[in-house]
Amino acid sequence: MSSRVRGISLKKLKKYKMLYLMLIPGVVYLLINNYAPMFGIIIAFKDVNFAKGIMNSDWVGLKNFEYLFKTEDAYIITRNTILYNLVFIAFNLVVAVALAVLLYELKNRFLPRLYQSIILLPYLMSSVIIGYLVYSLLSMETGLINNTILPLLGRGGVMWYNDPKYWPYILTLVKIWSTAGYLSIVYFAAVVGIDHEYYEAATLDGASKLQRIFKITIPLITPVIIIMTLLQIGRIFYSDFGLFYQVPLDSGVLMPTTNVIDTYVYRALLKNGDIGMSSAAGVYQSIVGFIIILISNYVVKKINPDNSLF
Repeated sequence: MSSRVRGISLKKLKKYKMLYLMLIPGVVYLLINNYAPMFGIIIAFKDVNFAKGIMNSDWVGLKNFEYLFKTEDAYIITRNTILYNLVFIAFNLVVAVALAVLLYELKNRFLPRLYQSIILLPYLMSSVIIGYLVYSLLSMETGLINNTILPLLGRGGVMWYNDPKYWPYILTLVKIWSTAGYLSIVYFAAVVGIDHEYYEAATLDGASKLQRIFKITIPLITPVIIIMTLLQIGRIFYSDFGLFYQVPLDSGVLMPTTNVIDTYVYRALLKNGDIGMSSAAGVYQSIVGFIIILISNYVVKKINPDNSLF
């Protein structure tokens, strides 16, 4: 490094020293919480023996990974994980953006804050509570749907927890209900940041409210939509464990449509106690997610080579 560059760096360091000091706690947290645990990746390649310790346990290469790919359920859990996440990403995007636009269109300054608190509440609930709320609706004996709604429609009760065909719809609705509110607040913040002059000019030109939404609001928040979608795509091989385990109440009958990689690994860990296999599944999910993010980012760059969306 030349003396001139070193001088510029020291000058910037002195100028922004308070900002660098404020950055230290975040960097320390990131190193401890995100990077230090990455050393544990070696567990995925070892036959862990607690008597020997992790470091002295025998290396087994890719044997732990074979468990995921050789099992007869590999196709089902991979299919469920990917398809559910694709559906969740698509529906959450549409619902969250719609909620953000509706919140922005409210003229009363107090109501958006009230509605934000209400729609954010499901996101803050634990999966156990959500599971019992769903049970209160679907229970054959005491559920609201079987004992109140279906009789009004002239239909008999449904054994929801014994029939897998209903659960793709149930899980999708529960996921949207619990997540779309949080995402809508992110998009709402982006909408609020749009310059009002765009809307004023469009109004003077005679644009309707729908035209303003689709010609101004949506295009201007597209960068935020892309970033949030890429973040979700990166975790497409991960699942909301609580949603797929707690909400169906771990019913074995429902596993063809509720079993995903995370729940499968958890059940296998309880049954076999093999943490090496569980760690291998986590490594597999992380690597695939990283590759998918790179591919998605490459596609976005191809579609938008001049970065006009950003």
